Amino acid sequence: MALQTLLRNAKTSALREVIGPEIVDTLQGLDPELDSGTRLGALAVSLIEPSEALRDPEMRDRIIRMLPLPKARELGGHLGARDDRTLYDNLCTAAADPAARDVLYSFFGIVRDVRAPANSSPDAMKVIAGYPLFDHQRVAAERVSQALGDVPRKVILHMPTGAGKTRTAMHIVAEHLRRHEPTVVCWLAQSAELLDQAADEFENAWRFLGNRATGLIRFWGHRNPDVLDIHDGVIVSGLAKMSALDNRDAATLLRLADRVSLTVIDEAHQAIAPTYAAILTALYSKRPHNALLGLTATPGRSWSDIGEDRKLSDYFDGRKVALEVEGYEDPVSFLIDQNYLARPIFRTLNSDAGLKLTKNDVDALSSAIDVPEQILERLGTDTQRNLKILAAVEDLLTRHRRVIVFAPSVENARMLTAILSIRGHEAFVVTGQSNTAERERIIRRFKSKDNRAMVVVNYGVLTTGFDAPATSAAVIARPTRSLVLYSQMVGRATRGTRAGGNDEAEIVTVADPHLPGFGSVADAFKNWEDVWDEPDRSY
Repeated sequence: MALQTLLRNAKTSALREVIGPEIVDTLQGLDPELDSGTRLGALAVSLIEPSEALRDPEMRDRIIRMLPLPKARELGGHLGARDDRTLYDNLCTAAADPAARDVLYSFFGIVRDVRAPANSSPDAMKVIAGYPLFDHQRVAAERVSQALGDVPRKVILHMPTGAGKTRTAMHIVAEHLRRHEPTVVCWLAQSAELLDQAADEFENAWRFLGNRATGLIRFWGHRNPDVLDIHDGVIVSGLAKMSALDNRDAATLLRLADRVSLTVIDEAHQAIAPTYAAILTALYSKRPHNALLGLTATPGRSWSDIGEDRKLSDYFDGRKVALEVEGYEDPVSFLIDQNYLARPIFRTLNSDAGLKLTKNDVDALSSAIDVPEQILERLGTDTQRNLKILAAVEDLLTRHRRVIVFAPSVENARMLTAILSIRGHEAFVVTGQSNTAERERIIRRFKSKDNRAMVVVNYGVLTTGFDAPATSAAVIARPTRSLVLYSQMVGRATRGTRAGGNDEAEIVTVADPHLPGFGSVADAFKNWEDVWDEPDRSY
């Protein structure tokens, strides 16, 4: 029985559970006359990706319990669950066995992707680098590598959003690993999204740049590998996680420091935060030849405190490698003029969200590095905010072929996608929970030459695997204190024509009362130059 057929014929109450009450309620806010019968079935079909639904235990159980009794008995025959008295319970239990997946796929009419055979190679061809750099990126990487080889072996790499800072840094990391094997590089960042990006980026880069099999440890959030298991490779670690390790077991951190020869800190202004000083002291200062690389889109710790910016400059001995081009006052102008970056048009959408902050919320905001996840999730349930976001997206789709939306939560991303789909738009959702095959299918579709307008709504996906240069508009509905994270989101829509992108990009930033957010980031790359030494041309 095809899953789509089951959904189209399901009862309204069951569909409401599968789709989610908040989606149905929001749809009714958009269209009070919405028919809740066949339209809900169509919505469920557009919202639910079959293979992903069958892997999710809760969704799988709901689907099984929607089966008419004759079909349930038929499935029971395939799975060995035949007792009518407890048939549905037995089916749910049997379906949880990974060995039952092929049976479920076949029963619900799900066909696995069939890859097209590769084309035969031409007689003569130009071999394209699998992980290339532009000229300005290669110059920056070379200068950083030279700086890390000279005492005091620390430097900041300052590249604006869209200039390829992470990719450039991965070339530096790969070169370091090749030159100093066996050795360990420790990559530090504060948010899960940036950590996910770094780990995925290294995995991708090393396939093209590596000279041996090497280790990769993910050490943040709920991940708890033994950091001493690695003797050669990269540790991608959360600052908070490494700080907790230092507080709990300083000896382990010191043993790790004996293996680490290069420490990379994303959002380099965190280097002077008292909370993390001990970590960097241990990793960078344990051995005389250890090196420290800071990465930033804005080489300052604050927007306006010159004293804090001076501390950061002093910490790195005033050593900074930036994109500098003769005849240009700032790197952003160069990147735009040379068509590496699209010319951004920034617009603010005032949400007037009905979110009421409790005292606990205010305390959490004041102490947290970024907006706490529970606040982001609540923000995603605000109907009026969602209606404004939907209106903004639909407006952009009248002018742009590819639009990306950054949602505040997984559930909000799914809801927005479902509503856009039911309103006739080609919309896709990608989150950190999306399976690899489905994500690849969506990205291939989004990056296709099809002239129809498309929108991808995503949460927590900022890796290069999701890079779609033709994207020319972005809605940033996920508030953040992190300028790096914001810059990454902006950068998804600001690829210039030389990077396969566009001449202009439209950026809509949702501004929420009492929550942090950013406007145009272009000015942020020029505000701290006076506290940094003139670049040493030997770098």
